[in-house]
Amino acid sequence: MGNWRPVVWFKSQWATLSKPSKHYSLGFLTAGGFVAGIMFWGGFNTALEATNTEKFCTSCHEMRDNVFQELKSTIHYSNRSGVRATCPDCHVPHQWTDKIARKMQASKEVWGKIFGTINTREKFLEKRRELAEHEWLRLKTNDSLECRNCHNFQFMDFTRQSPRAQGMHSTALASGEKTCIDCHKGIAHQLPDMSGVEGWQ
Repeated sequence: MGNWRPVVWFKSQWATLSKPSKHYSLGFLTAGGFVAGIMFWGGFNTALEATNTEKFCTSCHEMRDNVFQELKSTIHYSNRSGVRATCPDCHVPHQWTDKIARKMQASKEVWGKIFGTINTREKFLEKRRELAEHEWLRLKTNDSLECRNCHNFQFMDFTRQSPRAQGMHSTALASGEKTCIDCHKGIAHQLPDMSGVEGWQ
């Protein structure tokens, strides 16, 4: 240890890193890069999927004690068919590119957790309308993409729907002007104060 000089060691390591082909064969570098790429990709996807579970979503009390409790009383949580929607089913697109974009957008929500934006029930209720409007706008913009992962007009049996639903769904299908979230706000969570929202009574 007495002969070890950090500056000399770092210089030699830097020389190797700055000109790897001088020290290692092209085949070794290619194979090493390939293996490193697979390990990075596997790690990245593992982390991505780990953050795409209901367990992860409800690991913070803000979600567990507020919106998750509301979800439990809806048909999306418990129903006759036993098919249940989890948080990422409705809030994270399934296609990879859309999913990455959503995850990047969600990274801003980490700041809310760090700074305690909605860390009490009172703060949550105060910001509820704003949070809901952000999500409604996102779903409106992407044509309710997450809803359509499970619900598809092509496979709907309108004859088994109520007359009101038949009329609304057939009109929406024909016009293409409306999307799921236009009519189905509050389908899985309680609505905020809706005063001033166009078309809402």
